Amino acid sequence: MTDARGYHHGDLRRALLTAAAVAIEESGPTALSLRDLARRAGVSHAAPAHHFGDKPGLLTALAVEGFDLLAEALKAGDSLLEMGVAYVDFAVRRRAHFEVMYRPDLYRADAPEVVAARGRSRAVLNSAVVDLPAGPGGADSAARDALAAWSIVHGFATLWNAGALPDEAGTDPREAARTVIRRLFEPPC
Repeated sequence: MTDARGYHHGDLRRALLTAAAVAIEESGPTALSLRDLARRAGVSHAAPAHHFGDKPGLLTALAVEGFDLLAEALKAGDSLLEMGVAYVDFAVRRRAHFEVMYRPDLYRADAPEVVAARGRSRAVLNSAVVDLPAGPGGADSAARDALAAWSIVHGFATLWNAGALPDEAGTDPREAARTVIRRLFEPPC
């Protein structure tokens, strides 16, 4: 008789990352354990360690995946406004990735694959900022504009996910983000 837990998944790495995202959405990234992850995926408790080494290794893989997914989401925006909306949408729909990506204390933030993935997502955002009118400060202006844009949408996304926005924000994160971000580009008459 064959133990069902010994069954080989077609893509166990993917199954473990998916199970990790579900567990993080339920309990947060600090509560995640490789043993629980193995149970969720229906594999031996050694399987996650075989693929990722340890919990920081698993969270490193999740962060890399998150930064790459974020870069793809941002590319779908055809303006800085829509990229900001896409950022908020990503943070809400991919909450587990979002929570891990911006907690470098949980994973190997200096791992080459993380640095590259983070750079890819940052490059997409920076490409939209160059379309803004030039501000004072020359070359430093674009870097400050990118930081300001990211800070605004990240702060909004974090407040939304925490349930900390007032009721006036509404129930649709994309529309609420669009309204808030638009105010930055279209001053009231």
